Amino acid sequence: MSESDKTRPPRRGVRGAARSAVSPGSSQGAVEAGDGFLTGRMLVAMPGIGDPRFERALIFLCAHNAEHAMGLAVNRPVQGLSLAGVLKRLKIKSSITVPDDLVLMGGPVERDRGFVLHTDDYVSPSSSVAVMPGISLTATPEVLEAIAGHNRRPRRSLLALGYAGWDAGQLETEIQQNTWLTCESDESLIFDDDYDQKWERALAKIGVRASRLSSLAGRA
Repeated sequence: MSESDKTRPPRRGVRGAARSAVSPGSSQGAVEAGDGFLTGRMLVAMPGIGDPRFERALIFLCAHNAEHAMGLAVNRPVQGLSLAGVLKRLKIKSSITVPDDLVLMGGPVERDRGFVLHTDDYVSPSSSVAVMPGISLTATPEVLEAIAGHNRRPRRSLLALGYAGWDAGQLETEIQQNTWLTCESDESLIFDDDYDQKWERALAKIGVRASRLSSLAGRA
């Protein structure tokens, strides 16, 4: 770790967070309402966050509990890398015309690892984890095989490389420091491909104008 990394807020993540979040049968993913945790909600980066990897980031929280938090950025496309291209590289044959969706950069941790966030009309009993009603997370190749086929493919999905993770108490501290705002998630905000507009759309859900927020941050 470089000296500059040591001075940054702990947003780089915790490697164990993803393993817990995608473990079938774990109760750490889905969180009951009113427990103070934010699984299934969106983190909206405040302007001037101080880390270009998270500037205007919109992160869907796949897991949040007393031990860790783990999420995927849903507005960071990897230019030139499409889902169809990934399937071709992995030699996964498709029986349909796969949409030319861009792969997303889910976060800075384990960027060589893929995570598929998808509607829960597809479920792998051995590897899918329910995040919230209607949304599941799968991190095994079989979900890509399902996406490439007619019969089992989820209605909506995204493929992200890497994730953002936090150790115990780190996310709570960052929220208290106004590093992040939070908003309710919805299917369109997660899966739509208007990546440049998603951050502003998320702010609008909580009644915040992006232009006003940016001007206030500039005077802080």
